[in-house]
Amino acid sequence: PEIYNKFLDIMKDFKSHAIDTQKVIERVSKLFAGHQSLILGFNTFLPSGYKIEVRQPGVPSKKPAPEFDHAYSYVSKIKQRFANQQEVYQKFLQ
Repeated sequence: PEIYNKFLDIMKDFKSHAIDTQKVIERVSKLFAGHQSLILGFNTFLPSGYKIEVRQPGVPSKKPAPEFDHAYSYVSKIKQRFANQQEVYQKFLQ
């Protein structure tokens, strides 16, 4: 739950314009360090023109903790469900 809450804090800071996209990338990369699939999966949420690339693609990543999988899956489903209703998705992030 601690990592999930930190992730939500990053998203809230971005939503309130306290940080920019590049800072989101830096913080998420650091937060998910060692979890390559989560870092690469976060690209789904980035605006066009931004992408996180893992520098060592040959290094196997550790299996993410169950709460990472659950949190990521949940947020992804919400984003997909409300893809045509961005205002609903943005409210969710608040």
